[in-house]
Amino acid sequence: MSSPDDSSQDPHDTTLTVDESVTLTIGADSLLILDDRPPKADRRCCGLLQSKPETNHAISLYNILGAEITASNLVIAYAQPAAKDDVSVTTVHYSIPEPEKKVAKTWVQQLLAGAYAKALRGKRLKVLVNPFGGKGAAASLYQRYAAPVFAAAKCQVDVQTTEYRGHAIDIAENLDIDAYDALVCCSGDGLPYEVFNGLGKRPDARKALAQTAVALLPCGSGNGLTWNAFGTGSVSIAALAIVKGLRTPLDLVSISQKESRTLSFLSQSFGIVAECDLGTENLRWMGAQRFTYGFLIRLMRQTIWPCDIAIKVEIGDKGRIKDHYAAWSTRPEEPDADSKRLEIAAEFPGLPELEYGTVTDELPQGWEVVSGETIGNFYAGNMAIMSKDTNMFPAALPDDGLIDVVTIDGTVSRGTAITMMSEVASGRFFDMPDLNVRKASAFRLVPHQKEGYISIDGERIPFEAFQVEVHQGLGTILTKSGRFYEAAGPR
Repeated sequence: MSSPDDSSQDPHDTTLTVDESVTLTIGADSLLILDDRPPKADRRCCGLLQSKPETNHAISLYNILGAEITASNLVIAYAQPAAKDDVSVTTVHYSIPEPEKKVAKTWVQQLLAGAYAKALRGKRLKVLVNPFGGKGAAASLYQRYAAPVFAAAKCQVDVQTTEYRGHAIDIAENLDIDAYDALVCCSGDGLPYEVFNGLGKRPDARKALAQTAVALLPCGSGNGLTWNAFGTGSVSIAALAIVKGLRTPLDLVSISQKESRTLSFLSQSFGIVAECDLGTENLRWMGAQRFTYGFLIRLMRQTIWPCDIAIKVEIGDKGRIKDHYAAWSTRPEEPDADSKRLEIAAEFPGLPELEYGTVTDELPQGWEVVSGETIGNFYAGNMAIMSKDTNMFPAALPDDGLIDVVTIDGTVSRGTAITMMSEVASGRFFDMPDLNVRKASAFRLVPHQKEGYISIDGERIPFEAFQVEVHQGLGTILTKSGRFYEAAGPR
């Protein structure tokens, strides 16, 4: 390695030579390590020279967690693929003589700049652990798989265990939002639902929702937020994605019922999906399989859930929905868009006013009335994936200001219903002829029955009329891309 006093040394040189014959080169997307050192004497056995272990390899820059110059070494920490759908923290050490540290420090800064790109380094994380999440294993999952990743990335972490249902609402409502960059939930989708609603209860709700990113370590049954944002159900891979995650605006929706107003980030369902979700709570020991079991049981009964439905339709044709998805997901990035959003949120801090009023008001003009007398399933989502292998809304986008509404008639044959269910995982669900899809800015649903289930983000709400209104980019999450979900779009 050249002397730091050598004026010919390029401060932007991407290759660093250490330990005499080891070169570390920063590439476009990886760190290439070439080790040409001869085998050490202590590798002899019974007088024979053992073969040199493979030491030449590439590490994805995305997997680089940290790098620093210590008293005598260059230390690089990275997330190494360990098992299927898992990573573990690994470090490499190389000696750096004192005269060469200046050049090495410059190289380290280059490495970290490439490794983090637009992502914030050393994120300040408020971690909420649901002790009942993951069948009671959330705390151990966090300590084993996430904590080492956060530590290696030098994140500032404050861990708190929730003590009762709704505790995360109270925590988020009273959070010092200037002290944290993200609020990380170790749970299923229930804790993020509470966090968004806690932030929404604050006097500075819009500012808090824009400033505080929400992320999920998948420790529950559905884990929809993790699947959409990071495309994984692995705690360690999700932790890596949080470290490298980019702030992304997220549409939230207001749910109005009589005098109440709550926020939803994931889905609203009525009919067979709500029944399969909330009506199988006693079967949580089955994991995700309880949804399939509940679906088949209710399908055999061919139950319908009559209701009144009215929708503020913005795009009602599947072809136009596909065109909208393609145009929105590939639109040019707007410079300083996040800063502008934060400025607006600070100027108008409270929750947005309801443009269409509440469910108790007269139905606004221009809404499409949909026949709901024989409805089998009404499902609306502002994310694509509800749980593993359930890409219900492939055209969903994080911040286009629209929610995807799916309606299915309850009189379809059992065979058709089973086929539709199987196509959810295959990605062909969107194009099935018995599926009605609309992109909407609002809707209202009024059940005819007196008892049943309505699911909001997997949480049960009173079985009564409710109205939904979309608020474009009101919330904030962390995603891999900063632009769209990790789900395959409509074909």
